[in-house]
Amino acid sequence: MRGTKVESGAMFSYLSPEERVPKDHPLRAIRVIVDRSLAELDGHFNQIYSDLGRPSIPPEHLLRALLLQVFYSVRSERQLIEQLNYNLLFRWFVGLGMDDSIWVSTVFSKNRDRLLDNGTVQRFFQTVLAQARSQGLLSEEHFSVDGTLLEAWASQKSFQPKDPEDRQGDGSDFRGQKRSNDTHAAVTDPDCRLYKKAPGDASRLAYLGHVLMDNRHGLIAGEKVTTADGTAEVDAALQLMDELGGSHRITLGADKGYDRHGFVQDLRDRNVTPHVARKCKGSAVDGRTTRHVGYNISIRVRKRIESIFGWMKTVGGMRKTRFRGLERVGLHFTLVSTAYNLVRMARLGVA
Repeated sequence: MRGTKVESGAMFSYLSPEERVPKDHPLRAIRVIVDRSLAELDGHFNQIYSDLGRPSIPPEHLLRALLLQVFYSVRSERQLIEQLNYNLLFRWFVGLGMDDSIWVSTVFSKNRDRLLDNGTVQRFFQTVLAQARSQGLLSEEHFSVDGTLLEAWASQKSFQPKDPEDRQGDGSDFRGQKRSNDTHAAVTDPDCRLYKKAPGDASRLAYLGHVLMDNRHGLIAGEKVTTADGTAEVDAALQLMDELGGSHRITLGADKGYDRHGFVQDLRDRNVTPHVARKCKGSAVDGRTTRHVGYNISIRVRKRIESIFGWMKTVGGMRKTRFRGLERVGLHFTLVSTAYNLVRMARLGVA
C-alpha cells in the first residue's frame, strides 16, 4: 500500500539533539576528551574575558565549532555558520540547543581572533596531550620528526621587488626576471618565502610545518611552523626537542634530509640518539647507532608521520593555508594538530 504524502511546514519536537546522535558516533568520544580539556582552561578563559560589556560567544562554543570545521573540511567560517544553522550533529557538538540562534559569521571571526591572540590554542593542544600522557599513550622515549610544505595564501604575481620603485605592472609578467627571497617578497603575505621541497620541483610561496611524532601510537607530541629556508627543518627539530624537556635518553627518527654532521652532533649533545636515515655517501650516522635493533625499528616507524601530514592536508585543509602571516598560520597548524590528536585518541579508546 502506498503511503500518504504529508508535508508539514512546522512541527514540535520532543527529542533533544543529544538523543538524535547515534550512541556509537565518533564525535561522542571526541566530545568527552574536549570537555575535559575545556574544563582545565576555565581559569584561562576568566583571565582573557572582562566582566564588563556585552556577553561574547562562549569560548567553549568557539573552540568546538573550530574543531568541527577541521573534522569535516568546512572551507570557510561562513559555511560553518550555515551548517550550524541546520545541522543537528554540529549543534549538539558545539553545545547549542534546537532553538538557539546562530552567530553572524563576522562576529564569529572577530571572537575567534580574540581567542587565538591569547594563546588559547596552544594551551588547548597541551591539555589534550596531557590527557594522552595520563592514559599511557605516549612513550616518552621514541620520537620521529619531519617537515612538510604549506602553500601560502599568496599568488606568484604578488612576489614583487621589495623596493616599490623597482615594481613594474601588476607582477603577472615576470618571465625572464631573476627573483629571489633576498630581493623579492610577497605583497599580500610578506612572511612566506619562495621555496621548493626537492630538486626539480616547482618553486612556490610557502611555509614549512614541522611535527614531532610519538612512535608508540603516532600522536603529535610537538608542532611548529617556520618560514621556508634550507635550514628550517633541522632548526625546528632542535627546538622541538628542547621544548620536549626531560633529561633521560630518547631516540629521534628522521629521513635523509636530516643526515647532517652538525645536526647529529647537536642531538648527541642533548642526550638524543639520532636514528636518522643514512645518505649513500658522507653520512653523519655511524655504526655506533645503526648496529642496534632499535635503529631499524625507528627507520620503519618514522614513515607513519607521512600519514599525519596527509590527514592535515586533505582533511584539515593545510595543503593551502587560509591565513596570512607566520603567527596566524602557526595557530591554525596547532589547531589542526590538536584535531588530529583528538581523532587518534578517540580511535585508541581513551576513556
